[in-house]
Amino acid sequence: MNVMINDISTDLDTSVQGVQVAITIFLLVMAALMIPGGKLTDRYGRKRCFLVGLVVYGVGALLSAAAPNLGVLILGNSILEGVGTALLIPPVYILATLLFTEMASRARAFGAIMALGGIGAAAGPLIGGLITSGISWRAAFVFQALVIALIIMLSRRIKDPLPPDPTRRFDTLGAILSAVGLILIVMGILAADNNAWLMVGLLVLGALVLLLFFRSVRAKEQAGEEPLLSTSVFRNHTSNLGLITQNIQWLLLMGTSFVVAAYLQVVREYNAIQTGVIFTAATLGLLVSSLAAERLAKRYAQRTLIMTGFVVTIAGIGVLLATVSGSPSAWAFAPGLLLIGLGLGVMLTPSVNVVQSSFSEERQGEISGLSRSVSNLGSSLGTAVAGTILVSGLTAHAYAAAMITLAVLGLAGLAAAVFLPHGPIASATAPTPHEPA
Repeated sequence: MNVMINDISTDLDTSVQGVQVAITIFLLVMAALMIPGGKLTDRYGRKRCFLVGLVVYGVGALLSAAAPNLGVLILGNSILEGVGTALLIPPVYILATLLFTEMASRARAFGAIMALGGIGAAAGPLIGGLITSGISWRAAFVFQALVIALIIMLSRRIKDPLPPDPTRRFDTLGAILSAVGLILIVMGILAADNNAWLMVGLLVLGALVLLLFFRSVRAKEQAGEEPLLSTSVFRNHTSNLGLITQNIQWLLLMGTSFVVAAYLQVVREYNAIQTGVIFTAATLGLLVSSLAAERLAKRYAQRTLIMTGFVVTIAGIGVLLATVSGSPSAWAFAPGLLLIGLGLGVMLTPSVNVVQSSFSEERQGEISGLSRSVSNLGSSLGTAVAGTILVSGLTAHAYAAAMITLAVLGLAGLAAAVFLPHGPIASATAPTPHEPA
């Protein structure tokens, strides 16, 4: 969507801001529904939710391709694709956790997921730019639908290791409160580069709604009912630290991508295709380190890998600042982006592994939704932090300041990783979601 903004706004007779609203709504819908989406897998089954999410996403893509105006585009891309994403993402991580029971094999599975996810994120602008330039922006959405159809065909062989439990009640009030709270939080984060007072107001209001959500959860637990998200999930020290590292890792990934892409297009005046080509250095690093996740998990503790990933990523930011400032060549971006990709790939997989492996099979619906929601908040925060600094003045110093800020936040993630346990991660023995905490 980022590389199609001008084409879409011209074709649909809308403004660039209108298309940006569509992108923002997608982020809001996805973040708000990720926790309920994870919880629904317990009641309806992981594979079923995965397939329903794919179908909803595919319908949204086709509707977007045929959109005659901005309203229909928002319905297809922002609403349907957002809902589809929230339904299909949690089952991916739950199924990987349940189907691969050993740490090394699970690391291989998560490594493949992270590698391909990173490649998709990095190659998306390049593919979108090529399709938009060569055919049209509508063809890019048709391409999405074709990919969805292929995944549905391939998914027929997937077996759900746990049967669905139709008797599991769904906490509707909790879903509404959590969704509203997260929407307000994400809106506050995204408002950071426009209005500081609006940002503070939305964040405070979102925090109050989430407080009501947790009070509702406690009331249900005390009454012996099953809430949307048990408070016992937050009593696992290892998982909490893993969630912090996940949040900061996605903050670094999206924040760095935003800053570098903006610098390339605004300062260097590169087009979308040239920008995508330069990002292949980060993609290569992410691919190599993510695919090596199984071998790394056999040789090193998860804590060691996460700490190493933060160190390499921070070093990559330093190299990027040093090489780019002294050279007009596009090749100057390669060493720093390669290190950033390697560092992120090294730690993304073990962080997910730490969080998912901290809970038993019965808790995977809860923790997967929470984990993906925390990661999405990190992505939004990374873009907001970088955007806030950049709008203070589109100069080389503003871009450098944004990257330095991201490096400092990376140090905070490194500090959290230091307190992770040295040995293997054992599953928690906390009560299952059926029981009061």
